[in-house]
Amino acid sequence: MNSQEWFKKRSHDSWSVFKVMGELVEGYERLSEIGPCISIFGSARTKPDNYYYKETIKISELIVSKGLGVITGGGPGIMEAANKGAKKTNGISVGLNIKLPFENEPNEFIDKDKSIDFDYFFVRKVMFVKYAQAFVVMPGGFGTFDELFEALTLIQTNKIEKIPVILYGSEFWNDCLNWLNKVVLEKFENISEEDMFIFKIADKPNEVISIIDDFYSSQEYSPNFFREETYFISFFFHFNI
Repeated sequence: MNSQEWFKKRSHDSWSVFKVMGELVEGYERLSEIGPCISIFGSARTKPDNYYYKETIKISELIVSKGLGVITGGGPGIMEAANKGAKKTNGISVGLNIKLPFENEPNEFIDKDKSIDFDYFFVRKVMFVKYAQAFVVMPGGFGTFDELFEALTLIQTNKIEKIPVILYGSEFWNDCLNWLNKVVLEKFENISEEDMFIFKIADKPNEVISIIDDFYSSQEYSPNFFREETYFISFFFHFNI
């Protein structure tokens, strides 16, 4: 690539700022009136006959029964199950959609006026975090881990207020947590002991609800971010926009 092509590309990159701003504005405007919700993360590859698909439906139904909405990535698998549970119980069902190899179209259980399309992963994650009162993390792959560790990092670094982070299914999460404890914490000392208390494990749908209820027994629901400017600036620098 010669210098002329390089600067032409850089000029094009500068214009993408407006596209990012547009996605942020649309996300804020569309989601600001939905009320308190729970973000549910998990694999797009999980099939309807899978145990965790069925558990996700139950969790979502219980969440709605508490007067909360459900936010997902809008795709198939665990996301579909979460939206399905919300839809079945006439609750708020939000889908934050992005085109991926396993997620070609939004699932059918998202409220029509609450289905939002994104081109940028990081803007999508802002919306996941901004309006969530808790994160329920089901078994998943790289995308699920990305969303989980984003949430853990934001809480660890005080970029957002502490909210419940619930890992569902100890059979899936135990080896990961053992690695964090034995290797990352004890051997390399790359996290602090208190960081291991940012999240909780649950194995039954009612345990998820109990964790959320206990946390909010002494405080009210509210949108996240008390240092938004720093958070957004870090995203722009990270992606060289």
